[in-house]
Amino acid sequence: MRVAELSTATGVTVPTIKYYLREGLLPQGELTSPNQARYGEQHVRRLRLIRALIEVGGLSVARLREVLATLDDHDGEINNLLGTVQFNILPPGDDQADAAGIAEVDRLLERHGWHVSEKHPARQVLAGVITRARQLGMGWLLEVLDPYAVAAEQVAKVDIDLTARQGDREAMSEVVVVGTILGDAMLTALRHMAHEFTSARRFGAESFTDRS
Repeated sequence: MRVAELSTATGVTVPTIKYYLREGLLPQGELTSPNQARYGEQHVRRLRLIRALIEVGGLSVARLREVLATLDDHDGEINNLLGTVQFNILPPGDDQADAAGIAEVDRLLERHGWHVSEKHPARQVLAGVITRARQLGMGWLLEVLDPYAVAAEQVAKVDIDLTARQGDREAMSEVVVVGTILGDAMLTALRHMAHEFTSARRFGAESFTDRS
């Protein structure tokens, strides 16, 4: 397909596609003349991936480049790719996290038998949440740490099972990248809808959206 057809198929404008080509984020097409190139399904898949990373994941071009480079050059270890994606989409660690918050995260991991890299940014993010909750007098939030951890492990198993079911490494890699980013948005949406449903059952309240 020509670049205009690639634009139609992906919803990415022609100038943006040309920018991605210049920046090396999108592989060059097959030249059919000095000024024309043909693009294929691999370009469609890459552009959809780029859109997910930028529009949903909020990645900058620099961080996008790192994720795509890992996707193209990774050693076949899906776990390494998953780590790169998470390190790039998670917010930086909270520098307000205190020793007590960090220790609470360590105890949580130990209770659940989780082996998590000390460099994983989620450790610092969670420690920051715990620290701020205590500073605000909301220590009750810690009561849900373990139930949340149990639920999170079940979600993670679903994610990894989905990845393992893919037929080849390329498909597995795409599921890791897109699934991590879109999956976060999906989980947030499901949680909020479940709040409405569960609240109505527990408290007999009307639907959030049916209020007059």
